[in-house]
Order: sequence, then C-alpha cells, then structure tokens
Amino acid sequence: MISVCIATYNGASYIQEQLDSILPQLGPGDEVIVSDDASTDGTLALVAAFESPILKVVKGPCKGSPVLNFENALRHASGDIIFLSDQDDRWEERKVARMVEALAEADCVVSDCYVTDGELNVTAASFYELNATRSGRMYNLLRKNGYLGCCMAFRREVLEKSMPFPAGIPMHDIWIGNVAAFWFRTKFIDDRLIRFRRHSRNSSVTARKSPFSCWRKLEFRWLIVRALGGLFFRR
Repeated sequence: MISVCIATYNGASYIQEQLDSILPQLGPGDEVIVSDDASTDGTLALVAAFESPILKVVKGPCKGSPVLNFENALRHASGDIIFLSDQDDRWEERKVARMVEALAEADCVVSDCYVTDGELNVTAASFYELNATRSGRMYNLLRKNGYLGCCMAFRREVLEKSMPFPAGIPMHDIWIGNVAAFWFRTKFIDDRLIRFRRHSRNSSVTARKSPFSCWRKLEFRWLIVRALGGLFFRR
C-alpha cells in the first residue's frame, strides 16, 4: 500500500493540477492524505471535487508550520511506502512506478527533478546539478542537503524511526533523509520525476539563493546532529 502525504495551505492555484498528476498513478488500495492548515482560498473545495475514495482530508495543526503540517499528514498515513508531495508541483507519469522499483534495493529513495517557474517552464534541467546534490551521509548532513521531500519515497520503517519529529528541526525532509541515511539504506537516482515549481509563495527557499547567514546554516546542522544523537538513546 502506498500513502502520498500532502501538506496544503492556500494551494488553490495548483492543487488540482498536482492531484491530476498523482491519482492516476495509484491503485484502489492506496491513499492520498491531505493535511490542510486552514486554507481560505478554496483549496478544500477543489480537493473534494475529485470525489476519489482514496483521497482523505485531515485537519492540519493550524500553526503556520509546513514541518508540523507534514508531520500531521504522516501520522495519518497507513501505507508500507510513503511519498511526500508539495501542493504545487506536478509529477511525471512514471514517478510512482520508478520510485517503487528503486525501493526494491533501498529503504529511502531520492530522485532528481526539473526546476520550473510558476507556469512549469523549465528553468533548470536538473535539480541535482543546480544544488550540487550527491550521495553520502556526511556530505548531506554537513555540506549540502540533497534530501528534497517532494522527490523522496521511503518505507514505513523509516517513517517510524523518524517520528515524532524533534523540536527545532529546520525542515521535515532534511530530518527524514538523515534518519534514513544513518539507520537505513538510501539511494539517489538520476531520473527526473517531478516538475518542481518555484514561485513567489513557496514556503521554502530550495533552488534559490539562501537568505540564511552562515551562522544560521551551522545552527540548522547542529539541530539535526543533536536530534540524530537523541535517536541513539531512543528505545
């Protein structure tokens, strides 16, 4: 069973196109969990219009945090394989099949993607090249994070090890990716499996120049390192 977890907040401009790209790739035994953080723009009406039995909407934490909203979606997931999805991207047709295939040899898989503008015009043919993404535990932890949630899929064991999210982590995907890297098998694949939409209302600065100072970036890494250390003592 596959669970696709989407955190939404005022995503009416894009959510229909995103769900149109996801639902045809899933079976009747799969599920899409939409955790909505009190949208006011018609997002929920667009989701409801699909009338899909595998589409499930849950109330978000309403704290204005994409990290907490994704954690809420993940708490409701019951699948053996978990996909993370942003509300405003578009999946390529073979995404689910290719990621599931790769998970036969790994517990967490990260794919490449096309980077686009708000109209899905490609601005960078490879996020890996733009971000200098590569495999390696210490490289991703200390130098350049490559764990992009919308390009990740992982087994339930990774989810269970990652939950609950430690307080203070910079982003949910960075945390899950590092947990997978240090306790499980991770694999980066070259296939570009989504259109990663960058526009003025994105909640993250991924694929853009970072506004954070060097000290702030070091703090983010320390928070992840400290949280990983805490997992060694968790039963």
